[in-house]
Amino acid sequence: MRGKRNLTEGPITRTLLVFSLPVLGGNALQSLNLTANQIWVSHTLGVQGVTALGNSNQVMMLMLGSIFGVSMAANILVAQSVGAGNFTQVKKVMGTATTFFFVLASILATTGGLLAPHILAMMDTPLEARAGAIAYLRIAFSAVPFMYFFAFMQMAQRGAGDSTTPFWFMLLAVALDVVLNPLLILGIGPFPRLGVAGSATSTLIGQGVSLVFLIAHLYRKNSVLLLRPGEFHLLKPDFDIMRALVTRGIPMGIQMFVMSGAGIVMLFLVNQYGAITSAAYSMSSMIWSYLQMPTMALGASISSMAAQNVGAGRWDRVARIARSGVTSSLVVSAALATVLYIFNDQVLSLLLRRDSPALAEAHHINILSLWGFVIFSITFALSGVIRSTGVVWVPLIILATSMIAVRIPFAIALKPYLGEDAIWWSFPMGTITSASLTALYYRFGNWRKSRMLQSQPYGQTSDSGASTPAMDPPEEDEEAAEVMAASKRPAA
Repeated sequence: MRGKRNLTEGPITRTLLVFSLPVLGGNALQSLNLTANQIWVSHTLGVQGVTALGNSNQVMMLMLGSIFGVSMAANILVAQSVGAGNFTQVKKVMGTATTFFFVLASILATTGGLLAPHILAMMDTPLEARAGAIAYLRIAFSAVPFMYFFAFMQMAQRGAGDSTTPFWFMLLAVALDVVLNPLLILGIGPFPRLGVAGSATSTLIGQGVSLVFLIAHLYRKNSVLLLRPGEFHLLKPDFDIMRALVTRGIPMGIQMFVMSGAGIVMLFLVNQYGAITSAAYSMSSMIWSYLQMPTMALGASISSMAAQNVGAGRWDRVARIARSGVTSSLVVSAALATVLYIFNDQVLSLLLRRDSPALAEAHHINILSLWGFVIFSITFALSGVIRSTGVVWVPLIILATSMIAVRIPFAIALKPYLGEDAIWWSFPMGTITSASLTALYYRFGNWRKSRMLQSQPYGQTSDSGASTPAMDPPEEDEEAAEVMAASKRPAA
């Protein structure tokens, strides 16, 4: 298969780092694209345009979050099948997933376009910005089929061992979006003047053109990910595969909602201390997002790499991937955190004016909280390995525990004693909890017994690579109990 990187052979750390670089580049491109769109709208349309864009983007982020889990489930299925050398299964996964995304995207595009005014009214979008937001949102919903399938194809390619091709086509999409933004917003040259809707139109064109070119490229390269004449019957959904996409995808998607919900609660607590503290927190959290970007890329790469080795039965390499992933994530995030600590004021000065009263507060927030995200890199790495077998409920339970049962109560309970510092300390407390629980489940949990498909052969192995006879895997519902059991067992 052309364009495929065999992740079941060769040096682990070097392969992992090289594989993760294009993933990191893609994540950075998406962040920069969002920033560029906001800059064009703010400089050309003012406050009303920014408000319309911001309200509409909240809806679209929710929509994209809803498919993240299913795309990740497809990524794992593709990676396991490629690792096992079962390319017929890869075709079945792609056929079922293609039909699933086409139906889901069509429903969302149609209903979203019709309900756009009502959605924005429910969000209490300011009246002066609502007309622009409706126009933006309707065009954005029409782009959903392209956005969904483009994201799915990128995930599938990474599962097949190719992280470079998705980066180049993401670069094309972003370049088209950035160039077309001002042309369509202002109506420069032959382009129509669309106002804030021009920003959505540029995204539609960028994603659509890139998707078409990507599919043409994959056909030219004879990629196993695409169906050819005589294989279109595989578009008929396979129940076992569909079940795996939904039952594994939904919990991974819920993680996005848990993080968003916890973030809203934390922002509510921060806002109680006034505009200066809120501004400082906003700038600090932006820095935290960039600090976590490399470890998130490593976590996604670890999942693809581990899934291929799970499919190949290379459990010795799965264990080594986990160790290498944790080490690499810790080293990278610690190095970045050190730089941010040393140049704390200089970095913040890029986001805030030097005479801003929020600068000193943001400096203080980073001093107390920044180090916690280094520890969080352990969670990203080990969760990537655990998810590679199809275990999804335990990572969700751990995330909910650390954010909802630890971080928020910690901040609220200690506010009378520590004031706003209770909020900043709650972040490292939450990351320590998630890293500890994830490490315990990795060490003692039954994640090695899980499988994505009921028809998939299964055999449990230890970290040493020694196999044990095949047995029925535990039900997904038993995973929740496994976390509690793991926390009570003594370390070996």
